[in-house]
Amino acid sequence: MTVRVTTERFDPGAELNTFLSATDNAGAAATFTGVVRSNPQDPITALTLECYPELALNQLNDLLAQATNRFDLLAATIIHRYGTLHPGEPIVQVMTLSPHRQAAFEAAEFLMDFLKTDAPFWKQETTPQGTHWVEAKSADDEAKARWE
Repeated sequence: MTVRVTTERFDPGAELNTFLSATDNAGAAATFTGVVRSNPQDPITALTLECYPELALNQLNDLLAQATNRFDLLAATIIHRYGTLHPGEPIVQVMTLSPHRQAAFEAAEFLMDFLKTDAPFWKQETTPQGTHWVEAKSADDEAKARWE
């Protein structure tokens, strides 16, 4: 089980290959990679994520332990960036490994739903008009509620 909170850009494909090479007794792996999005009707030039790395590491490790126990995972990894990122760059990658696909899929969804609502990251978008903080979305809270 691995958690990385970093300012460094990562290669999602290389991360997945490394993750998969660590075990040979799994039947399923699920991967989600979130990227910085810029909508043509409302473009952004940058997304800045702020966090306290030690707090983030502690909370993400706790979350990973919950997912591992709840879904009986063989392995799991969370990689989350902070700092200034640009459209198209990866922000987060969640990888889960289990004997069966349903557990791998559900664990990845569980992790992402909690990352979107509970992880200690604050987002600020830079647009041609200036900067603004990104507000929480009720849809993210609703997605998380299904696991409680």
